Amino acid sequence: MSRAMISAIHPMMPEPSHDERAAQYFIRDFKMQLLEIGAIERTVAQRVAAATGDEGLALQDRMMADDVYRSWTSLRRLSQEMLWQRIADSVDRQLPALTARASIAEPKGSVTVDPDFTAPAYLAEVDVHLMPGGYVSDRGGDDIRQGAIMDRGGAVYLLGRNGGLMNDGRGHAAISHVFHRAPEFAPTRTLDMGCGVGASTVPVSRYFPHAEHVGIDVGGAILRYAHARAEHVGAAIHFVQADAEATGFPDAHFDLVYTCAVLHETSHEAVAKIVAEAHRILRPGGIMVHLEVPARQDDGDPWSYLSAAFESLYNNENWWHGATTIDHGALVEAAGFRDVMVGYQLSTPAAQRGNDGFSQVSSGAFACWFVVSGVK
Repeated sequence: MSRAMISAIHPMMPEPSHDERAAQYFIRDFKMQLLEIGAIERTVAQRVAAATGDEGLALQDRMMADDVYRSWTSLRRLSQEMLWQRIADSVDRQLPALTARASIAEPKGSVTVDPDFTAPAYLAEVDVHLMPGGYVSDRGGDDIRQGAIMDRGGAVYLLGRNGGLMNDGRGHAAISHVFHRAPEFAPTRTLDMGCGVGASTVPVSRYFPHAEHVGIDVGGAILRYAHARAEHVGAAIHFVQADAEATGFPDAHFDLVYTCAVLHETSHEAVAKIVAEAHRILRPGGIMVHLEVPARQDDGDPWSYLSAAFESLYNNENWWHGATTIDHGALVEAAGFRDVMVGYQLSTPAAQRGNDGFSQVSSGAFACWFVVSGVK
C-alpha cells in the first residue's frame, strides 16, 4: 500500500495523524510479514506436510500442539486486534468532524434505519473479523462510528489490494461478471445485499447511472456512514436497514441482486434463504451474482483445512468452512435459477462490456474472486 493509498480519498475517510499513520504502516507490514513466505511459514508448512494423514479438526488439533504453528496463529490474531484498536483510536479522535461531514444538506440518495430492527444471531452475537461491535454496533442518533472504523480498517485489513482506500475492487469484479453473462445488460433497479459502507455499491451505481440503486445491511451506524460516503462521491444510493434473508421488498422488484464477500459470514441455513429471497425479488430475466473469496477446499489440501480453521476459530468467521465447501451451484439451481455459472472472475479496476475474465481456474486471492450467478 503506497502513501497515497493510505491518505484520505474522500471526505468521510478518517485521516490518520503522523503517529497514527506510522502505526497503521507497522500493522500493515506486520500482517504482510506473517502472510508472506518466510522462516515462520516455511516451518509451519513443514509441520503441515508432516501431518497430512490428518484432516479437518484432527489436523487442527495436531497442529495446535506444535509450538511454531501455535505462535504463528497467535501473532496473526494479535495483528488483527492491533489493527482495530489503532483504527478505532484514530476514528474517535476525529469523530466530531466526521459526524458533521455526514450531515448532507441536499442528498441525492437516502438512508432508512429501523429502530426495531433485529439482526440475525450470526451477526449480532459475533464481532466478525474481530472488529469490536461487528456490523451491528450503533449508538443511535447520527452515529457513524462503526462505519468509519470499517471503512478505514478495511483498507489496512486487505492491505490495499481491493481497490486501495476505496475498497471497491469487488464491485468492479461483480459487474465484470455481469457483463460476461450479458454484455448489453441495463438494469433499472439494483440491490446490494450486505452493502457495508457501500464500497461495492458505489462502483455498481456508476456503471448504471440511470438505474435506482439500493443497499441493505444490518447496522444503522454503518448505513449512515455509507450514505454520507456515497453522497460525498456523487453516488445516489438508497441505504436501508434490512435482513438479506427477508428484505421486505416486493416480488419481482429488482433487475440485479448481488453480494460481495457476504455469504461466508452467514450460515448454511441463511445462504439458502438469501438465495431464495434473491429469486423472489428479482424480475424474470433478472440476474443474481454472489462474489466470494477464492478459497475452496475441494482438493482436500491440508493447508486449506488449517486456513479455514484459523478463520473460523480465531478471526470470527464462523461459517468459513461451510462457505468454502458448500455446493453453490446446486444451491442456486435448487432455488429455481437457470443458466447457473460457478467459477472465478478476474479482478479488474474497471469492468468492460464484452470483457471475459471468467474461468474455472482460480488465479489466487485478490487476483480473482469466486463467483456463482444465475438468471431468474
